[in-house]
Amino acid sequence: MRVRILELVVKPEIRQLQTVVRDFVKEVVEPVAQVIEEEDRIPEDVVEQAKELGLFGLSIPEEYGGLGLSMTEKCVLLEELGKTHNGFTSLIGAHTGIGTVGIVELGTEEQKQRFLPKMASGEWIGAFALSEPEAGSHAANLRTRAERKGDRYVLNGMKHFITNGPEARVITVMASTDPAKGAKGITSFLVESDSPGFSRGPADVKMGLRGSHTCQLFFEDCEVPEENRLGEEGEGYVNALKILANGRASLAARCLGSCEKLLELSMDYAMQRKQFGKPIFENQAIQHMLADMSLEIETLRSLLYRVTSMVDQGKKVIRESATVKLYASEVYNRIADRAVQIFGGMGYMKEFPVERFYRDARITRIYEGTSEIQRNIIAAQLKKEYVR
Repeated sequence: MRVRILELVVKPEIRQLQTVVRDFVKEVVEPVAQVIEEEDRIPEDVVEQAKELGLFGLSIPEEYGGLGLSMTEKCVLLEELGKTHNGFTSLIGAHTGIGTVGIVELGTEEQKQRFLPKMASGEWIGAFALSEPEAGSHAANLRTRAERKGDRYVLNGMKHFITNGPEARVITVMASTDPAKGAKGITSFLVESDSPGFSRGPADVKMGLRGSHTCQLFFEDCEVPEENRLGEEGEGYVNALKILANGRASLAARCLGSCEKLLELSMDYAMQRKQFGKPIFENQAIQHMLADMSLEIETLRSLLYRVTSMVDQGKKVIRESATVKLYASEVYNRIADRAVQIFGGMGYMKEFPVERFYRDARITRIYEGTSEIQRNIIAAQLKKEYVR
């Protein structure tokens, strides 16, 4: 049933590409998953093969060198990528999501011509810089300032927890051009890593997502030419909401793939592991956990592709994108927890990947908008819809 549903919206050539990506995950990424985990790096040959497949250009139109996929098609591929090491998936997902979507949807033709071809090829990595120590969920509290001086802007401030920060060549940065206006005074900029006054801190040491790097970004009288402003002054907050709404569906697809992989691992283990002379699958408690995992996966899949269909139709999806991000991240955490429980003591050991998925799942309830913020967004949209 799963394949029949997707075949209604996915072209045959995308189905073929899905098979190619699935094979790439199994034959290229999975064999080095432990290397990524232990060395906190993605082997260069793996990155190069991802570039050759066009995985860095999922969201970028064909005229700029990308694959030009719809949201549904993109999520079909990200679902496959979610089945492997989440650090590798995060490198691709952050670049093709919040790292490039702003330029694709909001950029000028000159900006698209200048940035997108190299981002599509993977030569230039993209990042999105909104979070600050006092401004993550509360974006209007930004401390990074941008002062216009002639034909350029001068940025001062810092960002932290920026995914792909250490590698990024092009960073979509949110800064305040008019602090008195709060959220309406925020403007977005495309900051290139060789800009005068730009620097990075060391890579953060995190609980999970090994191989996917974050760091602080510093702007000290950082000069950004006027042509690198993304949209008009004061549109930055609205731009951020658009970029994040797109990214939330992409993140949900990655969570879905990870959930599917955890169910597969749990089923294999439950059928092989024996206690009291029989596979532990025969225990009703184990069966119920597996059934609940399957139930939530199928529910998430239906919700995800309903939202991607709405995006592809150009519909407003503020509430829906928050809903799918919230549900996907919560489901991923519940399924990872059940997988560890099914594996028992072995699930706590690093030799099995469920331990890694368990750690990697936790950040999904925090980044790109916490679960609490998603609930706030949903409630705010409900108020607009129901309160007259």
